[in-house]
Amino acid sequence: MRNKLLLVLSVLVIASMVLAACGAPAATPAPAAPAPATEEAAEAAPTEAPAAEAPTEEAAAAPTEAPAEEAAADTGVSLTIWADEQRAPILETLGDAFFAQTGVKLVVVQKAIGDIRSDFITAAPTGSGPDIILGAHDWIGELNASGLLAPVELGPNAANFAPNAVQAFTYTDGKVYGMPQATENIALIYNTDLVPTPPTTFDEVKTMSADIKAAGTLYGFLRQVGDPYHYYPIQTAFGGYIFGQNADGSYNAEDLGLNSEGSVAALTWLDSMYADGLLDRNANITGDLMLSAFQNGDAAMIISGPWAINGIKAAGVPYAVTNIPAGTQPGAPFMGVQGFMVNAFSKNQLLAQTFLQTFVATDATMQAFFDQDPRISAWTPVADKIEDPDLKAFSEAGKVAQPMPNIPAMNSVWGGQGDAITLVETGKLTPQEGADQAQSQVSTAIAGQ
Repeated sequence: MRNKLLLVLSVLVIASMVLAACGAPAATPAPAAPAPATEEAAEAAPTEAPAAEAPTEEAAAAPTEAPAEEAAADTGVSLTIWADEQRAPILETLGDAFFAQTGVKLVVVQKAIGDIRSDFITAAPTGSGPDIILGAHDWIGELNASGLLAPVELGPNAANFAPNAVQAFTYTDGKVYGMPQATENIALIYNTDLVPTPPTTFDEVKTMSADIKAAGTLYGFLRQVGDPYHYYPIQTAFGGYIFGQNADGSYNAEDLGLNSEGSVAALTWLDSMYADGLLDRNANITGDLMLSAFQNGDAAMIISGPWAINGIKAAGVPYAVTNIPAGTQPGAPFMGVQGFMVNAFSKNQLLAQTFLQTFVATDATMQAFFDQDPRISAWTPVADKIEDPDLKAFSEAGKVAQPMPNIPAMNSVWGGQGDAITLVETGKLTPQEGADQAQSQVSTAIAGQ
């Protein structure tokens, strides 16, 4: 019922736009770029309200209690969405049904995911941007800083979204700025020949690494040097954190925890892997070298994401995926979420909300997204039906995942923390010194933003 009401309200808003276009010029100046299809709508609009016309026999016979289900007249208005090559085809299939219910044309523009944010930042303020974009949740800090996003209502099916996916799109003002569609996170990947039973704690990772190395394998556990993203689940396992959280779960840039007790403990564990000869301080291990070592059987355990699986399969290495080990608490990886955001400069915000609630937040559409591009769905009815063992395992590991901070201050973390981790791994700083340096550098960078 609420969805039908939204549709009716949307059509009324559109109708008012059409009628306004037929009347005298507005007193306020037009935006820098014209509203989509306004002039076309004015030309196509009848000069008298359709309700005043004599009904045809077909119209008289049509049911009157469900106008939202009748074919709507062409309003001349369009709703534009920017999406990537994976999701654009699914959105295009919704166009006919959306037009039939609203009389609004759905325009889907396919763009590379790496171009959507920068193009949107340029286009949105001029009035020439799309009504909806598909993007990552950690964009919202930058986009909100420029006032480019409108809050998104998840609608009557809000309970079907994974809570931490919704949290990812929740900003510091407590409002949700995106409808989640897919999630991703990292987990522990291990060679089942070398590790018959996976470790559940990082103490076990260290013990197993020593045994595996003694048996002739180069590395038990291997990681890329200096990378904060793949280091984060180690940091959280020992109680460390980057930013504290407010009562509503949003991140607090003023609570920086890079030299907290838990963060120092995580660096201490990592440093001990080098001190005990289980990792090599002189080896500059990149992400590619780490994956190659695992694929060649030279490393028994790594932390990585679903993107690593195809290469591992092609190499023929026996493997499995499991949860991040615990330290003093479960290791929580970062969660990345992709979803739909609404342009704050759009003249069709209500229409955009209606489209998302009525046509995107459905089992059929969310399943179609998954079938087109299998990644963990943020829509729990679809996620619960995943059968692929690897995706199921990543999904399980993601249950404790923490959304990557979506605040602008996160941009200052990668370099400062990454440098400090590298200096600890190469033996140039102690864990405490590294943690203090990260805290100092990142604090200074945030203050200078």
